[in-house]
Amino acid sequence: MVVQTELSDAEVDRIFRALADATRRDIVRRTLGGEASVSELAASYDMSFAAVQKHVAVLEGAGLVTKHPHGRERMVRGNPEAIRRAQRLLDRYEQLWRARIDSLDALLAEDPRSGS
Repeated sequence: MVVQTELSDAEVDRIFRALADATRRDIVRRTLGGEASVSELAASYDMSFAAVQKHVAVLEGAGLVTKHPHGRERMVRGNPEAIRRAQRLLDRYEQLWRARIDSLDALLAEDPRSGS
C-alpha cells in the first residue's frame, strides 16, 4: 500500500535526509522557538562557521528553516509548517501499521475450532 502525502517523494527525501543529522535536528529545534543568527548557531557547535552554514543550507533546501538578512547577520528561523507536513506523513504511516496490527490481532483472535 502506498501512503499518499502532500509532499513529493523528492521533498520527503530532502526533509528526512536533513533530519538524519543530529546537528541539523538541533538547529531546527533551536530555531523553532525563535530566530538565531548563523553566528549564534555556530558558537554552539565544535565545528567551523562554514560547516554550520552548510548545515543551515541543507535545512533551508529541505524547507525546514528560512534564512533572511538582518544587517550584517543572516538570521535563521525554523519552519513549523514543514515539520507539521512531515508529521502528517509519519501519522499516515502510523495509521497504516496500526491497521495492519489490528488485522493481525483479529486473525490471531479467531477460534480455529469454529472454522471462522
